[in-house]
Amino acid sequence: MKILFTCGGTAGHVNPAVALAQMFQARNPGCQVLFVGADGGMETRLVPKEGYEIQTVTITNFQRSITPAAIGHNIKTLLNMNKSKKQANAILDRFRPDLVVGTGGYASYPVVNAAAARGIPTAVHESNAVPGLTTKTLSKVVDAVMVGFEESRSHYEDPSKVVVTGTPVREDFFRYNRKEAREKLGFTDDRPLVVSVWGSLGAKVMNEQITDCIVRECRAGAPWRHIHGAGRNYEQVLAGLKEQGIDLAQYPGVEVRQYIYDMPLVMAAADLVLCRAGASTIAELTAIARPAVLVPSPNVVADHQTKNARVLANAGGAVLLPESESSGEKLHELVGQLLADPDRREKMSRALREMGSPDAAEKIYQTLKELLEKRAK
Repeated sequence: MKILFTCGGTAGHVNPAVALAQMFQARNPGCQVLFVGADGGMETRLVPKEGYEIQTVTITNFQRSITPAAIGHNIKTLLNMNKSKKQANAILDRFRPDLVVGTGGYASYPVVNAAAARGIPTAVHESNAVPGLTTKTLSKVVDAVMVGFEESRSHYEDPSKVVVTGTPVREDFFRYNRKEAREKLGFTDDRPLVVSVWGSLGAKVMNEQITDCIVRECRAGAPWRHIHGAGRNYEQVLAGLKEQGIDLAQYPGVEVRQYIYDMPLVMAAADLVLCRAGASTIAELTAIARPAVLVPSPNVVADHQTKNARVLANAGGAVLLPESESSGEKLHELVGQLLADPDRREKMSRALREMGSPDAAEKIYQTLKELLEKRAK
C-alpha cells in the first residue's frame, strides 16, 4: 500500500497528516508514505522531523489586492500553477500511490487534482469551520471531503461526499487528567491555572495586552496561576513587566516562557485558556474540553479564525473576543469573571465535550480505508 499526503502552510495542516501516516503504517505493515509540500514551506522542516520523506512543488497563493505588487504576484502564481501541475504528475509517476490525501495548504491543489484526474482514490480534510479556496475547489473532484464540524457540511455543493470526522489531536493531549497534570507540574496549592498563547501573526499586539493583564494579576496578589507562551516576543514581554515594576521571582505562580513545549501537559492542567482560534487549537480545546477566551487573529485569509471561534462561542463552549475589542484590562476582567464562576465553566466544558471528536483520527482512517476497499472491488 502506498499513500501520498499533501499538506503545508501551517502546522495545523501538517499534524493531522502525520497522525494519519503513523496510523496507517502501524496498522498496515509495509505501508509506504510520501509527503508533498510547497517549495520553502514550513512542512519541509516539520515532516522530516517526523521521519518522513517530503517532495515539493512550486506553488504560491493568490492575493486579493489589486496593487501592482499583488498583480505581479498573481501572474507569477498562474505561471507556477502550470509548473506545479507538471511536477505533481511527475511525482505521481514515480511514487504510483494507491491513495492521495490533502490536509490543507496550496500544495494540495496540484497533487490532489492530478491524482483525481487519473482515477486514483482521493480525499481532502478541512480543519477550519469554513473551507478555504483550495478545499472548496478540490471538493468538486475528490471522492470524499472530511470536515471538523457538522456546521461545515452546508459549505459544500455535494453534501453526500462530506463526512464529519473532527480533526485529529495528538495522543499526548489525552495522557493526563487535570489532577495528574497539576501534580506533574509541581503545583502544591489549589489556585486555578490560566494558560495563554498567541500565534505568530499579530502576536506583538496580544503579547502587549497579556503583559498588561499579568501586571494587573500580580498587583492583585496573583490570585490564580498563569503560564504564558510569548513566542518571538518573549524578551519584550519580560521587559514590559520589568518596566511596570513586576519581578516574576516574587510571583512563583506566574510564569512567562518563550515556548510551551509541554503544551499537552499544561493544557490538561488548565482551568481556562486564552488563545487564537486556529483549527488545531480549536480541535485541542474541544478534545479535552477546556473553556477558553478566543481572540481570533484578524490577519488570516477570509477571517477564518473568527468563523472557527464563532462555532465554539455559539455552542456555549468559549467566549469570542475580537482583537479590536480586547485589552489587558478586558482580558483580566474576563479571566476573573470566569474563574469566579465554576458553574459557567462546567457548562462550557460540557458544550465542548459534545462538539469534540477524540476519535477523529480513527474516523478519518476508516473513511480512507473504505475508499481503498471500494476501489479494490
